[in-house]
Amino acid sequence: MSVLLSVVLLSCIGTTDQEKLQSGDLLFQGKTSSSLSVAIDKVTQTAAETHYSHVGMVEVADNGAVFASPDGGVCRVGLSEFLKPEGDSIQTVLYRLKTPWQAAIGPALVKAHQMLGLPYNFSYVLSDSSHYCSEFVYKAFGNDSIFQLNPMTFKDPQSGEFFPTWVDYYSKLGIAIPEGEPGCNPNGMAASDKLECLSVYHK
Repeated sequence: MSVLLSVVLLSCIGTTDQEKLQSGDLLFQGKTSSSLSVAIDKVTQTAAETHYSHVGMVEVADNGAVFASPDGGVCRVGLSEFLKPEGDSIQTVLYRLKTPWQAAIGPALVKAHQMLGLPYNFSYVLSDSSHYCSEFVYKAFGNDSIFQLNPMTFKDPQSGEFFPTWVDYYSKLGIAIPEGEPGCNPNGMAASDKLECLSVYHK
């Protein structure tokens, strides 16, 4: 089984095991304690009030995971490696496309394989040559318009000022903060009405 590259809604709480996963399922991981993970969560909140900072796609046939990460770009790893917390005890929550949209899974897996090996997109500006995690999932399902892009923001919703973490992040990259440019994120994807939240996934 492969995965292509928190606070959880109470309706999602439950348990599942490896045998219940299906190809095309999405595994959303909660935010970690890192400043970047916290900053991502702060500027991507939705009415659903999830707290995710990473997402990957399941491919059952290969017993692993496909996703995009800063360490390996668009890569394929075993499911246990994908679920391994990075120094934090984080939850992974299983979502599945609702029945009317499941026909999109086959083409999405084909597209996901075509993106394997591409580098990670550290700028979060949409690119054809590199991808961040939710950008990878968005493009995998792109032919069927499962997910939508929205203007990105890097500002504190209360103060209206840029979070210092993002100011420092883009200063080090040497580029302007891409405020208002189209993008996507795990919290926004999890709020899609095309998905159903099934359960907390346990190792």
